[in-house]
Amino acid sequence: MKCMHCKGNMERKTAPFHIDRKGYHLFFDSIPAWVCNQCGEVYFEESAVETIQKALNVLDEQTEKLSMAV
Repeated sequence: MKCMHCKGNMERKTAPFHIDRKGYHLFFDSIPAWVCNQCGEVYFEESAVETIQKALNVLDEQTEKLSMAV
């Protein structure tokens, strides 16, 4: 697999993922990903993205409940 950014070789590794969203910060230390050996560009596979999206949806719902409690 080639990197879309620099055309370097991609290798299966893990990479961190973080996002600031709706009053919270979510950080995963190690998500399976394709990482470019040349520039470090990271591509997450569809299954990993779906799992992250599910986690974000749950956190969005729970964060909304917390904000209503105030």
